[in-house]
Amino acid sequence: MAEKSVPTLQVEHLKKYFKTKKGWLHAVDDVSFSIESGQTLGVVGESGCGKSTLGRTILRLHEPTSGKVYFNGEDVTAFSKARMKQARSDMQIIFQDPYASLNPRMTVSQTIAYPLIIQGKYDARDKEGIAKKVREVMDMVGLAQRLVNTYPHELDGGRRQRIGIARALSLEPKFIVCDEPVSALDVSIQAQILNLMQDLQQQLGLTYLFITHNMSVVKHLSDNIMVMYLGQMVEFCEAKQLFRNPCHPYTQALLSAIPVPDPDYKTERILLEGELTSPINPAPGCRFAKRCRYATEQCFGGETPVKEVEPGHFVACHFPGKR
Repeated sequence: MAEKSVPTLQVEHLKKYFKTKKGWLHAVDDVSFSIESGQTLGVVGESGCGKSTLGRTILRLHEPTSGKVYFNGEDVTAFSKARMKQARSDMQIIFQDPYASLNPRMTVSQTIAYPLIIQGKYDARDKEGIAKKVREVMDMVGLAQRLVNTYPHELDGGRRQRIGIARALSLEPKFIVCDEPVSALDVSIQAQILNLMQDLQQQLGLTYLFITHNMSVVKHLSDNIMVMYLGQMVEFCEAKQLFRNPCHPYTQALLSAIPVPDPDYKTERILLEGELTSPINPAPGCRFAKRCRYATEQCFGGETPVKEVEPGHFVACHFPGKR
């Protein structure tokens, strides 16, 4: 009997709380999932639901409050600072704002070369070796060689984001957190960057955690999708399953908001009403209950069960699939 392969990333009961004057902000609260090698997990939800904090906590840019993160079977949360520095070669991030994430005083070449030197891949005195590697990565992401000595302010948003992608790829990682990498770009440029990322994934066997609030983008890119609401996972399944059979009321509302390019097509838009639950010291029960049209007294007390409504399709709801 063949042994079951170890997922590239496995997250177990991950929590990240921030101390505020009013109490503890539950940015990420008991989230669990896994991503197989070469696949993309899309993470969707409205602004402030904890998507970016989740990605940064996995990479330990934020230290987790509790929980485990396993990368290729190793517990990242137990790594020392020195061991974590080594692991960063295999775990990288592409940031949302391509301008804010770049040092305005560093050229394209310097930006891409910097991780190579910091991680000890090249000696800083090996100018020729570094220059060769920089050229290779620039070609990989579609950056013209003539831009090697330009600065971020001289380039448009698409080229800046290509620099961010090149910087992440320079260390030859296996796993990349993509934190809304196209949301700050023009629509025409978004398509180019998304296609580039798909091509790179196929060529290099990359595994992505793709964070976005755009349902159309996540449908285009993802193998599996996780829907988050106020720090918690409310639905997880294959991308096709989610769009075919959304079972959580919040997911149903998100999908109803997707515009359809057909003037004759009629869809029932689900408008969310009610009060938004505070993520600071949240009360027990479903955090979506105050905005849910199906909520009962049962939803406002105790833990909300995570149910498997069909193979591989998990929903945190007392009444999954209700319409």
